[in-house]
Amino acid sequence: MKTVILCGGKGTRIRDVSSEIPKPMIPIGEYPVVKHIMDTYSLHGFQEFILCLGFKGWKIKEYFLNFRAQTADITVDLARNGAVAYSDTAALPPWNVTLAETGLEAMTGCRIKRIQRHVGDHPFMLTYGDGVGDINVSALVDFHRSHGKLITITSVRPPARFGELVVEGNQVTSFQEKPQAAGGYINGGYFVCEPGVFDYVSDDETCTFEREPLQRLARDGQMMTYCHDGFWMPMDTFREYALLNEMWSRGDAPWLRKA
Repeated sequence: MKTVILCGGKGTRIRDVSSEIPKPMIPIGEYPVVKHIMDTYSLHGFQEFILCLGFKGWKIKEYFLNFRAQTADITVDLARNGAVAYSDTAALPPWNVTLAETGLEAMTGCRIKRIQRHVGDHPFMLTYGDGVGDINVSALVDFHRSHGKLITITSVRPPARFGELVVEGNQVTSFQEKPQAAGGYINGGYFVCEPGVFDYVSDDETCTFEREPLQRLARDGQMMTYCHDGFWMPMDTFREYALLNEMWSRGDAPWLRKA
């Protein structure tokens, strides 16, 4: 089953981190967030990816075209016209990555429609290129296969906006920065789709997946949800960028746990 990742948005809310690269290329540690997302799927054995490119898509192409050179030791023999020898090639992930140009101004529904030829008449997974979570992708797929509907959407509890205090009298006994909220679910991405979902989107660049297509799928009784109560965090703001990088630097990256 192929995994489609929406990577074409302009990321206007996080331009204070970088305006020179597309949002999926903003790093957590030494790797762009899109690689962290792909690692989550790879942990569960899903190795085929289709990245929907748009804003500064060439930067994403550059990263994957030069992936081997960036991740392996290389020897450049200048005496032989710059011949390059690679080592550590065993460290390369066994991925097949399609980098699909889906338009600079296209909205999410249009981008999905434009990669239909790469998916064919097969079920596929779909997610956004700007958020991480310890989603049990294998359990998500099993749940989707169990109900026979066109789409499964993963519902998550968003991180709380403020730090959570546990108070006894006037004494704070516990403080947690950005815990998962206790109530209410939102769309966390991590969809599983049947090919019939393509009938709900169009090549019109204004087609936004989260509006009419998902609303119509719900009205038609074709949407089910997989509830995820574990870690999930988008990277929409500088504060979230800093928190995710802090987790990575202290060796605590919950999104790379295999549930």
